[in-house]
Amino acid sequence: MKRVRALLCVSRDVILDCAQKNGAIIAANPKHAAYPKDAKNYRYVWPRDASFACVALDLLDGGCANGSSQVQERFFKWCERAEGFKRYGLFFEKYYVNGKKALRGFQPDQNGAVLFAVYHHVRARGVAVDEFRALVEKAADGLCRVWDKDQFTRVSNDLWEERFCFPDYRENFTYSLAACIRGLKCAHEMIPCEKWVRVASEMESVLCGHFQDKSRLYRSFGDINDERIDASLLGVVYPFGVYEPEDKVVKNTVREIVDSLCVDEGIMRYEADEYDGWMYGGHVHRKKGAGTWPLLSFWLSVYYSRVGDVRAAEKCICSVLDRVDGSYFPEQLFTNSFQKAVTPLSWSHCMFVIAVCELMKVKKQEF
Repeated sequence: MKRVRALLCVSRDVILDCAQKNGAIIAANPKHAAYPKDAKNYRYVWPRDASFACVALDLLDGGCANGSSQVQERFFKWCERAEGFKRYGLFFEKYYVNGKKALRGFQPDQNGAVLFAVYHHVRARGVAVDEFRALVEKAADGLCRVWDKDQFTRVSNDLWEERFCFPDYRENFTYSLAACIRGLKCAHEMIPCEKWVRVASEMESVLCGHFQDKSRLYRSFGDINDERIDASLLGVVYPFGVYEPEDKVVKNTVREIVDSLCVDEGIMRYEADEYDGWMYGGHVHRKKGAGTWPLLSFWLSVYYSRVGDVRAAEKCICSVLDRVDGSYFPEQLFTNSFQKAVTPLSWSHCMFVIAVCELMKVKKQEF
């Protein structure tokens, strides 16, 4: 427990180190002493990653931390200035610190994640939602504007930035749709709007209706289905809550994640994943095969805490702690000493904080 407390404080430091003066929250600081020189540059803002950082800081403010210096509020203001969002109310793949687009693909889950983060912050800190009204309204309206009955009207990219869903084949990513459903519901709870509720209900009918007679969830669906398993499907339980953790389709999905993606007591994103973030000469991606992602082990721990399986939740956390040298969580863990991963990765530390808090809640303990 002593090490866990220390790592919670380290995690806070890592997250705050990624928080920039203008409100941006980068995924990782390449100037950090522990950052490998052969790892990919992550000095970018992914609103998704930053949203998890805001949630983690909310949780830490009730534990070992002494306030987060209004990092969350500054980030929410930064979101309003992000390119693309100002005009369309939509977030794109990733941004430079100054708010300019670094990649142009549309990722609907990022709108949902930001709306969830604002809602979480408002509830956790007791702040007035009026301060974030413009962000909430624009992000929720942006999603509604590009939704048409059973699909988005724009080509959408998955959270890993590797696949697309197309409107002409009514395709949706399961994770992305779950994020949007929860985001719109959170927006409605903060600022009641029947349009947001209606669109969220349509999305939920599309998602849950498709899997009503299926044994488990899969990556994307529509006229063309991608039935492969993906660890991000854990998001339908936390943080998006579209399904209950005890739901049969969720239990079967988690079982498949463990059976198919568990390697050396870690979790891969999906089978045959090649991305490793290991670079040659700073600009050529080696792609020598992916490792396991600590943040996914922590995410799985959250699921086990939600079903009350304390032993399994603790095992997921310890499986990472046993393999990590020092105090910093990387993006990936490899079975060799050659491949290098981004270290420390903010999202990994965020999910550690969330996993520990979920576990302590079940055990009725304080950290």
